[in-house]
Amino acid sequence: MSSSFDKYQKRRLISSYFSVALSIALVLFLVGLLGLLVLNAKKVADHFKEQVTVTIYLKDTAKDVEIKQLEKSLAMADYVKSTNFVSKEQAAESMKAESGEDFMEFLGINPLKNSIDVHLKADFVTSEKLEIISEEALSKSFVDEVNYDNDLVKLMNDNVKKISFWILLISGIFTLIAVLLINSSIRLAVYSKRFTIKTMQMVGATKRFIRLPFIWRSVKLGIIGALIALTGMGIVLYYIDKMFPELALLSNPILLIALFGFVFGLGIVITWISTFFATQRFLNLNTDKLYY
Repeated sequence: MSSSFDKYQKRRLISSYFSVALSIALVLFLVGLLGLLVLNAKKVADHFKEQVTVTIYLKDTAKDVEIKQLEKSLAMADYVKSTNFVSKEQAAESMKAESGEDFMEFLGINPLKNSIDVHLKADFVTSEKLEIISEEALSKSFVDEVNYDNDLVKLMNDNVKKISFWILLISGIFTLIAVLLINSSIRLAVYSKRFTIKTMQMVGATKRFIRLPFIWRSVKLGIIGALIALTGMGIVLYYIDKMFPELALLSNPILLIALFGFVFGLGIVITWISTFFATQRFLNLNTDKLYY
């Protein structure tokens, strides 16, 4: 009978430890994902900004030498990420493929112009800087027009600011919630041992002697939970990088290592502090109040 009871108690204890470790893992995993989002928010925003195309339309009188010089000057400019020359014939073929009709058959001529598609670096995709770049291009006599979606640029920049603010705010709130959830799990685990704590204290054990095994056990659970969370983060990061290689999420390993280290350290620090204060509470509690 005693053996069966001991096995039952052991199963309950293992189940309790598993629940605590799993709770820590889930919370740290979500904190880690939020951290990944915070670290890569600018990179994602920059990626979308750099998809904005500035099209420089050239006059029919533009000479090949002038076009080549313009392409070279744009390629050397610090605000340009890439350029692509599109001839009027290529533009006509693209339009024909999109519409499914050959408009040149009706018009008899190709009304389109040679152009250069310019993709700017993200820091230069603002209405003010685009206007300056546009005026600089238009100052050349063989440039006919510069076209870009200014409304889209304004909307994108406004949304980036709003999203960045809310990400930081939610990150702070979620980190606080994570601390509270892990603290609650640890307190419940210590609460189940409150009579053991008080019994050890009554037979003369010091507070440090009583507290140490609980702290060490909680830290081990924190390490296990953190390792599970980091494994999940690694898997998610791997698949996101495979699906969206253009985001280059793995391009800065130092930041990733720092984030993984932060999550691992957070699991240890929170469990240590929570266990310390939880055991301290029951050590300072009167025996009569243990039943409430």
